[in-house]
Amino acid sequence: MSAISISNLNSSSFLLTGFPGLEAYYLWLSIPFSSVYAMVFLGNCMVLHVIRTESSLHQPMFYFLAMLALTDLCVGMSTVHTVLGILWGFIQEISLDSCIAQSYFIHGLSFMESSVLLAMAFDRYIAICNPLRYSSILTNDKIMKIGMVILCRSFLLIPPVIIRLKFLSYCRPHVLSHSFCLQQDVIRIACSDIRFNSFYGLFLVVSTLLLDAVLIIISYVMILRAVLAIASQEERLKSLQTCVSHICAVLVFYIPIIGLTMVHRFGKHLSPLVHVLMGNIYIIFPPLMNPIIYSIKTQQIRKRVQKLFYLE
Repeated sequence: MSAISISNLNSSSFLLTGFPGLEAYYLWLSIPFSSVYAMVFLGNCMVLHVIRTESSLHQPMFYFLAMLALTDLCVGMSTVHTVLGILWGFIQEISLDSCIAQSYFIHGLSFMESSVLLAMAFDRYIAICNPLRYSSILTNDKIMKIGMVILCRSFLLIPPVIIRLKFLSYCRPHVLSHSFCLQQDVIRIACSDIRFNSFYGLFLVVSTLLLDAVLIIISYVMILRAVLAIASQEERLKSLQTCVSHICAVLVFYIPIIGLTMVHRFGKHLSPLVHVLMGNIYIIFPPLMNPIIYSIKTQQIRKRVQKLFYLE
C-alpha cells in the first residue's frame, strides 16, 4: 500500500489490507476466493433446503444444524463484499460506520456459532445419556427458546464495546490488518483510552467462546462415560458415530480461532501476509467445511443430498 493512498484517507475511514506483496495477482486470487464463497453460499443453502423440505429431518438435532448453516451463511455475507471488493479493485477503504457494522456482525456471528455448537453438544448429551426423555426435553418450544437465548446472548452483549469505537480518536495510521474489520484490530490504531474495550472484550471472549469450549468438553466427558458403560461394542460405536460430525464442526471452528489468536499474540515478527491468511481462514474455513462435514458424516443429510442431485 502506498503512502499516497494512506495520506488520501478520510479521517473517518480505514484502509483495508489485502494480500501484501501479491497485488499483481489479485485477479487470479479472486478466482479461488470467489469459488470458496460460492461454495459457502451454495453448501449452506443446500443444507437449509434439505432440512426444510425433508419432514424426517424435522428433529432437534437438525434444527440446531439449520441454525449453524444460517449462521455460516451470514458470516459469508458479512465479509464477501470487502474481501472480493479488494481483489476486484472496487474497495480500498471502509468508512468508520461501515467498519463498526461489519465488526458487530462478525463478532456476533462468531459468538452465535459457538453458542449453537454448545446447544448441539447438549443435544448429543441428552440423546446418548438420557435417550428415553429426549423428545420430552427437547420439544419444539424448548428449541425456540434456546434459539432466542442464543440470539440475545450473541448480539445484545456486544453493543457496548462496538458502539464505543465510534467515539474513540484514531491518531495512528488508519491501516487495518485484514480484509475486514475486527474490534481488536480497530482499537489497535486508537490513541484514546481503550481499557474498557480491552477488558470488556476479554470478558466477552471468556464468557462465550471459552465458557462454551469448556462446557462442550464437559459434555463429551459425560457422553464418553455413558458410552463406556454400554455393554455392546456395536452399540458403543453407533452412539459415538452420532457425535463425529459435531466433533469435527467444533474442531473446524475452534482451531482457526486459536491459530489467529496465537498469530496476533506471538507472531508480530511474522509477515503481514500470514496475519491476513489466518484472518481469512478464521472467517471462511468453518462456513466452508460445515456443510461438507454434515453432508458426508450424517447419513440422513447425505441420502437427501444424493436424492437432490439424482444420484440414487
